[in-house]
Amino acid sequence: VQLVESGGGLVQAGGSLRLSCVASGGTSTRYRFEWFRQAPGKVRDFVAGMHRNGALTGYADSVKGRFTISRDNAKNTVYLQMNSLELEDTATYYCRATNILRSELSYWGQGTQVTISS
Repeated sequence: VQLVESGGGLVQAGGSLRLSCVASGGTSTRYRFEWFRQAPGKVRDFVAGMHRNGALTGYADSVKGRFTISRDNAKNTVYLQMNSLELEDTATYYCRATNILRSELSYWGQGTQVTISS
């Protein structure tokens, strides 16, 4: 399984970005997809997650009401719409795919940088 994120960039506080994660190599309905983020010097934190059938796994409290995860199975793509961005949202954002029956089968993308300016 290969994951490729895109859509990051530099945006002013209050702005919006949409991240994309394109999956290839055999993802199926048995995978859930999640977004994580990691700021410099900090641990990688969960942001949002969704099963391939569309069922949500949840959002981090810090992004509830501002971020929305969605997917287009025909395009094998998971999105993260980020609105009302804050300085604290600055981080590298990563996509992860995990087999729900075999959790050791977990794959990460290379990450995409999101920088929020004041």
